[in-house]
Amino acid sequence: MVQEKPGCYNNFKDGWTPCGDDGPGSLRDGCRKKEPLWIVFEVSGIIHLNSYLNVSSYKTIDGRGQRIKLMGKGVRLKQCEHVIVCNLEFEGGRGPDVDGIQIKPNSKHIWIDRCSLTDYDDGLIDITRESTDITISRCHFFGHDKTMLIGADPTHVSDRCIRVTIHHCFFDGTRQRHPRVRFGKVHLYNNYTRNWGIYAVCASVESQIISQCNIYEAGQKKGTFKYLTEKVP
Repeated sequence: MVQEKPGCYNNFKDGWTPCGDDGPGSLRDGCRKKEPLWIVFEVSGIIHLNSYLNVSSYKTIDGRGQRIKLMGKGVRLKQCEHVIVCNLEFEGGRGPDVDGIQIKPNSKHIWIDRCSLTDYDDGLIDITRESTDITISRCHFFGHDKTMLIGADPTHVSDRCIRVTIHHCFFDGTRQRHPRVRFGKVHLYNNYTRNWGIYAVCASVESQIISQCNIYEAGQKKGTFKYLTEKVP
């Protein structure tokens, strides 16, 4: 049975509540538990993560009804399955290899829905190392360079299993990787991408991309789709 667990309940002030990174009732506390949980929030708040937030299997992190912002680090979905992340804001992640949402390795059946992501030192969403059956929907990406990476390296041939659907997302002036794909099978539909800095979508080694009913407004850059030649060793 899925249980509801409050993830933030500090005193409310000026629309934002500084919520603890850890401890009973915290988001981190709920995400590490082994049992299935539906995590909700009693108030709006900012959670400053001191390290990656590791999420175990069978978790729903549901920010609907509040405004929840994660800062400092990001969310890591590592060797987990059946995870939903909904209605969260990701902003200002600092440190080497710090992504907003990092999905690796061997994670599956993941749904990221109605989130906004901006200003991380590495990527906003990375999907790599045999992670598959992932949906990214209705998300807003802005103020960033390397937006979404699917498949990290041409030597990772086991990433041929990757399947990702991206739909109804808004790539709003982000520079590149909407997404950047190696090996994976990716379905893009009903997305709006505008004013990119280098390219909109990039395909590379053994990738398969279906783009349907998307809007691409190039701004100053005219190249929309790019192919980079890479070889499997």
